[in-house]
Amino acid sequence: MALSPDNERQRGSVLLALPVCVFSQMFSVLRYGAGSTLRLDWPENVQVAECGTPAQPPLADLTGAVAAALAEPLDYPPLRRVITPADRVVLALEEGVPRAADVVAAVIGCMIQSGVDPAGVTVLRTQGDAARGVQDPCRSLPAPLGRDVTVVTHDPRNRERLAYLASSDRGNPIFLNRAIVDADVVLPIGCLGNHQTAIDHGIHGAVFPAFSDEKTLQRFRSAESHDARRPRKKPRGQECDEVGWLLGLNFAIQLVPGPGDDVLHVLAGHFAAVRRRAAELYEAAWSWSVPRRASLVVAAIEGTAPQQTWQNVGRALGAAMPLVEDGGAIALCCELADEPGPAVRRLADSPSREAALRQISEECPVDALAAVQMAAALEHADLYLLSRLDESLVEQLQMAPLAKPQELVRLVRRFDSCIVLGNAQHARVTVVED
Repeated sequence: MALSPDNERQRGSVLLALPVCVFSQMFSVLRYGAGSTLRLDWPENVQVAECGTPAQPPLADLTGAVAAALAEPLDYPPLRRVITPADRVVLALEEGVPRAADVVAAVIGCMIQSGVDPAGVTVLRTQGDAARGVQDPCRSLPAPLGRDVTVVTHDPRNRERLAYLASSDRGNPIFLNRAIVDADVVLPIGCLGNHQTAIDHGIHGAVFPAFSDEKTLQRFRSAESHDARRPRKKPRGQECDEVGWLLGLNFAIQLVPGPGDDVLHVLAGHFAAVRRRAAELYEAAWSWSVPRRASLVVAAIEGTAPQQTWQNVGRALGAAMPLVEDGGAIALCCELADEPGPAVRRLADSPSREAALRQISEECPVDALAAVQMAAALEHADLYLLSRLDESLVEQLQMAPLAKPQELVRLVRRFDSCIVLGNAQHARVTVVED
């Protein structure tokens, strides 16, 4: 329902379903990081559009939502009817799942009620989550259960922990973590991402390539994987589905993310039904339109440490780039503190951006997405960064560091139009004039 102009002023924002209007003495409240807020006061006659916060509130009871989804799955019997007490179960936890420990605890709790032995349950997490210090995914379980459940951190370089599954129809050998291949039941737990700004691995991406070998991960991290303009003979998601078929995977658990660390929806059931419904809910929650580009895009990444990643920086820049005028500026606001990976380092250290990108394309390091998106954004916009990174590093990346939030307040006064993009790693915004 559209709001009246008076109500819009009370919210301090402009609804993007409406044309961008000119307001006097308007303001926006920018949310970024783990609870940080910043008030942006707009000069008169500045056109402002604001998006990036879904109208629907996040789930108040995530544990209850998981239990309900498992009790009444989409196009599938309840989980308690398809798992036996003797089954060896692996929960394949995709990287960056919000509130992962609460989700894992709820899933394991449902299995325990069905008689599953917790000693037969393994939670498999990615090396990326472990490297960033993401806490134990079983920490929300009661102490006795937490000690019985096995937590395994995937190492794509450890050949002893990998098992050969099959050869794909393109002739690529498929290696997966041995726990997945040996399991009786594999439950992928994933979170739908913004596939307009990153390669779509599909619903089976929580298993493959997430828990494959290093060579496969490098292939999926190639620069071509991050460029939607480059045609591919076979979509990556189709290749992931092939692996899901080879494993006999039919059941999946999928989250639709909310702002920051919140969750909007939990879905479980047959993977095709879950994929279809999750896409519909994501589109309804995270899609906006703006009538035209702006000279400044202020993009924010909200949430705690699991959201403050270089990968999300790449996604946020990918979402912001189509919204800024050529020669305009993008100001990214986050609380990123992680040291950059090899791709971003190479981009910072190389005297030639083109040479750095060629090297990144050859090596395909883990942060290739962030580096590729950063380089693309620098081609047609000035970049400003508010973060916890060292200012000298930001300058090496050819971005202007914003040392204090107040510097962003002063920056916005230099532009005549602005799009404020909250939760930029999730937002899907289209420009009507295109």
